Amino acid sequence: MKRRQFLQASSLAALSFSMPFPRIPDFLKDYSMGIVIHSYGMRYGGRVKSGDFPPFENALDLMRHCHQIGAGGVQTTVGAWGLDFSNKVREEREMLDLYLEGSISLPKDETDLERFEQEVKDAREAGATVLRTVCLNGRRYENFESSDQFRDFKKKALISLQLAEVIVKKHQVKLAVENHKDWTSEELVEILKNLSSEWVGATVDFGNNVSLLENPNKVIENLAPFAFSTHVKDMGVQEYEDGFLLSEVPLGEGIVDLKKGMDLCRKYNPAIQFSLEMITRDPLKIPCLTEKYWGTFENTPATDLAKHLSFIRKEKYPGSLPQISGLTDQQKLQVEEENVKKCLNFSKSNLLT
Repeated sequence: MKRRQFLQASSLAALSFSMPFPRIPDFLKDYSMGIVIHSYGMRYGGRVKSGDFPPFENALDLMRHCHQIGAGGVQTTVGAWGLDFSNKVREEREMLDLYLEGSISLPKDETDLERFEQEVKDAREAGATVLRTVCLNGRRYENFESSDQFRDFKKKALISLQLAEVIVKKHQVKLAVENHKDWTSEELVEILKNLSSEWVGATVDFGNNVSLLENPNKVIENLAPFAFSTHVKDMGVQEYEDGFLLSEVPLGEGIVDLKKGMDLCRKYNPAIQFSLEMITRDPLKIPCLTEKYWGTFENTPATDLAKHLSFIRKEKYPGSLPQISGLTDQQKLQVEEENVKKCLNFSKSNLLT
């Protein structure tokens, strides 16, 4: 569904967002998208402050708010929870009838295994059976300047995944590796196949790999057979002098075939949860026409770049991409909240029926 159709659909539901959401009826629970903590990147922890949008200090605050606005669950960071807090999260989750997925950092090496295992146990105690993780906290084209640097990162990442696999297998928890602007979808598929563990799969992010010159719909197709969890998002694109701009946009306004992607993930994993990651921020610059961008890529045909830029030009986002620079803190948090609600409404009307 493109922007024109989205605007038609969203206008019918605008009134529903002028009032607080009631408790979701039982028959709708299977059709409620969850929310990834990064959808509240400004509000969580009070990174941006406003009295009208009190900060979410922990997972309990996040769950209560997400339930209030009609979400079906949350995917949130697990870190030093401890047994007491894990029990509180479990009680709150059960009372609100939400699903819970954790987000956890891989062990850096054997000295970090104790921390990792404790976080796995805390998440499991709270009721999470799927834990999302990443191999790189940055972006491939920004963190590395050469193939040697990237190969060193890959070697260490594979060791971390092997160490983690032993722990999650022991505790019967699924570990889901996100395509986080680090691996191409084919690289991540190769990693998961070589690891060959029923306990390690993918968090399928619907939009990240546009930054690595991949068509988002092809990425979902490649990763869906390994899907344990999701980051559902839509992306807007426009050209700029060094490449192209990339933004998360409200569902239905961008270039991702959301319904097809979700159907594919569910085909391979009928129990999968769909979690919204609507990040409100300025557009990211993808400098694919600069030399540094290509430092970690080997033997990429020029035709791939040409095809991708042609795709960007053809699918250019109408008007200006969303931007928060220049807004007050109050306005930033208001836009963040409106974006999440727009996406939830769109999913209920168009995706999860």
